[in-house]
Amino acid sequence: MRAALAFVLALALPATAGWEPGRDYVYLEGSPGMVLEDRVVVTNRGSQPLTVGLRASRAPTPWIALAADEVTLPARTRAEVPFTVTVPADTPPGEQTATITTSAGGRSEPIRIHLRVSGPKVPALTVEDVSYSGGSVRYTLVNRGNTPLLPRVSLHTDGLLTAPATHAPRELAPLPPARRVSLTERWDAPTLDAVDLRLNVTAAGGVHAESTLSKTFVPWPALLPLLLLLPAFLWFRRHAKRAGG
Repeated sequence: MRAALAFVLALALPATAGWEPGRDYVYLEGSPGMVLEDRVVVTNRGSQPLTVGLRASRAPTPWIALAADEVTLPARTRAEVPFTVTVPADTPPGEQTATITTSAGGRSEPIRIHLRVSGPKVPALTVEDVSYSGGSVRYTLVNRGNTPLLPRVSLHTDGLLTAPATHAPRELAPLPPARRVSLTERWDAPTLDAVDLRLNVTAAGGVHAESTLSKTFVPWPALLPLLLLLPAFLWFRRHAKRAGG
């Protein structure tokens, strides 16, 4: 796709360098998978040849490709340097920014690139790998959509011997698309109980995910002496019955 506008940078001696009037940045718009085209026009208004270097920023990486990273201009001439912006197929909708920096005559000038990625926003979230150990519920959040999320998590517990409880929800850090993060929630387990631990995660746009872990807690150190004495108790009771019969 060829963009309708071009960007012009006038470069000469530092005292006479300047922008083309009315041009502050390059604006491009396209959907994921597209390759957008534009060009930088550099002008040497001086009386001596001028070598101009061009460098694209690495963010977004590596979307921008310049046809040349250096061009030498004779006096009072201009040259066009084409460049392309490749929008990866998995790019989420929204705004992206980048910069092409031109340098010559001991100074540099940035050309701002504003890219709008079009397409429907598809939010999706999953809660995975839930476990419990050492007083913490451990889990993994995965953003499986194409838009950033600001998750909010709450922990619900429901035990066989204890009443259901909902712990105060908390806001999590933003989660970019196609990213996963490992997290923990503090929870003190009961000494003896069978508990369902349910993680409930929500985000704007009606996003909801949850996962439940069933966990049984038994105080084995306290019960072990009783278990060791149980065979002796049963043997004594059996023989007592025989002696009494």
